[in-house]
Amino acid sequence: MHPQTGTGLVGHDVYEAIRRDIIFGRLDAGSRLRLERMKAEYGASVSTIREALSRLTTEGLVEAEGQRGFSVAPMSDENLREIADLRILVESHALGLSIEAGDTEWEGAIVSAHHKLHRMEERMEAGDTSVRETWKQYDWEFHQALILACGSRALLEVHGTVFDKYLRYQMRRLTYRGATAAAEHRALLSAALDRDVAAARTILRTHIEGGVADSLRRRA
Repeated sequence: MHPQTGTGLVGHDVYEAIRRDIIFGRLDAGSRLRLERMKAEYGASVSTIREALSRLTTEGLVEAEGQRGFSVAPMSDENLREIADLRILVESHALGLSIEAGDTEWEGAIVSAHHKLHRMEERMEAGDTSVRETWKQYDWEFHQALILACGSRALLEVHGTVFDKYLRYQMRRLTYRGATAAAEHRALLSAALDRDVAAARTILRTHIEGGVADSLRRRA
């Protein structure tokens, strides 16, 4: 049985559970994914597990090893840079469209999302690492709220996939940059509310590149 639910999982739930376990590091990068073991872990049939892993292969989170089965996709500095660049490209475009089209409901949504994130940032800065996953969930919600008015479902789906790949690195290798990251989030909120697309895009790029640079510096 899967520890997140205490019950067996089927179909889409299996895919979501495995995907989350990869992103949040419960399944290690490069590790073999043994179907019989996963069958017991997720409470699903081997065929359902294989289908979920095949779907995750198309997203780049799992690698197929021919007759040997599947493994969790490895992580590297080069791949982190590539994902960060792609995130900047996609999110910057969606952010500009959203700022231009967003209404007062959108403004309220980004203010609310930022408030939740800021509360978790305060706890993280105080050393409370127990809220780490909640902090990252609220971080995702804030960045998602910022682009929700972009008017393109396809763009939102692409962003979600790219963000999750970046989040996988953030949970395992990127660190919380404390007051610096919190200040960047506040500045991003202000730029969005001021409808300043150029400033918002600049802050977003600084925010993402700062996280990557901090990760690489700490690993050096």
